[in-house]
Amino acid sequence: MARILVTDDAAFMRLQLKDIFEKMGHEVVGEAADGKEAIEKFEELQPDLVTMDITMPEMDGVEASKEIMKNHPDAKIVMCSAMGQQAMVIEAVELGAKDFIVKPFTPERVEEAISRVI
Repeated sequence: MARILVTDDAAFMRLQLKDIFEKMGHEVVGEAADGKEAIEKFEELQPDLVTMDITMPEMDGVEASKEIMKNHPDAKIVMCSAMGQQAMVIEAVELGAKDFIVKPFTPERVEEAISRVI
């Protein structure tokens, strides 16, 4: 079982991921609505895994991932992107993100990514 921080500016996306993770037997220890909040929650909660939306207000997921990886190079981050964001996904993976999932999510694809990363 993993302790997961879910980051997305859309509440329904956080809810959808939380639901998938809980059905898989994981624990969602926190949620963040933007990159700055994700960094704060990461420091506070030290989760096993972070799902990180790419496009968010305040600070996008690529920037937030960069900040987290700076202090925690072993952090496990899975990027969440909409179709057409391949360049940003590639950048995030080059920075150290472990995997990515494309919206709309399927429970199978989420499970596949999480299993690979944990």
